[in-house]
Amino acid sequence: MKILVTGGAGFVGSHVVDRCVEAGHQVSVVDDLSAGQRKQVNPAARLHVVDIRTPALDDVFRAETPDAVVHLAAQASVGRSVANPHLDAEINVLGSLNLLECSRRAGTRRFVYISTGGAGYGDTDVIPTPEDHPLRPVSPYGTSKVAAELYLGCWEALHRLSGVILRLANIYGPRQDPHGEAGVIAIFTDRLLRNETCVINGDGLQTRDYVYVADVAEAALRVLERPEVTGPINIGTGIETTVVALFESLRRAFGHGESRHGPPRPGEQRRSLLDASRARRLLGWTPRVGLDEGLRRTVAAARADR
Repeated sequence: MKILVTGGAGFVGSHVVDRCVEAGHQVSVVDDLSAGQRKQVNPAARLHVVDIRTPALDDVFRAETPDAVVHLAAQASVGRSVANPHLDAEINVLGSLNLLECSRRAGTRRFVYISTGGAGYGDTDVIPTPEDHPLRPVSPYGTSKVAAELYLGCWEALHRLSGVILRLANIYGPRQDPHGEAGVIAIFTDRLLRNETCVINGDGLQTRDYVYVADVAEAALRVLERPEVTGPINIGTGIETTVVALFESLRRAFGHGESRHGPPRPGEQRRSLLDASRARRLLGWTPRVGLDEGLRRTVAAARADR
């Protein structure tokens, strides 16, 4: 299969590229390198340094004629989306729309959209949260990701595009930039490497569902190879972990570490946990890497990079 991965030089995207190459597929990458890094692109993949908002994307599709697209390129910072909602919408909505149109013109039949779980569902009254729960985003980022989901559904109906949405839990693992759209694991890992104190927002009892990046890449490959599967699918572990417990696990992995509590972050979700039973049923997918093992691998990779 000829697969085009947008954002394939980034954290999650580069792992998806690696898994698709490993499975024997022909992979091309679109990334403007604003957040991704050229060195993270698998040498077997062809890199096109292109912004998904521009007409140059059409040239890539004409050159590559992909059978399938995995769309990860995004403005992925909640804080940046609040500060500049116009830019957020321009990238996440208009960029995604441009990609859908390029796919239509090129005859691409399979479209895998990498969306968000927590930011899309918002604060929910059902834990763990299933795919049919109402979407209640409370940030421009969550809103733009949900809008792109709706556009994909429209293109499925209008143009017979086979689409699937992966709503991800909190992803972590090697290559995650602690200074970009990083989650707490990348931030804490970076601070512990520098022997700096980690700051826990509020009481630290807020919970998240942490899923290892290699498991996410495996889920992306499985939906690519199952074109009959459509609609939204949650990708998570189904296990809640508090920030306090997470820090203790990281401290054990490092063998040292100090923390202090700071003020709570305004608008932060209290609990986020995804019901991933649909992924298990339709894809035969379950996470293989537990949190302790995933943290051990993440810490080892971070030490090696330094």
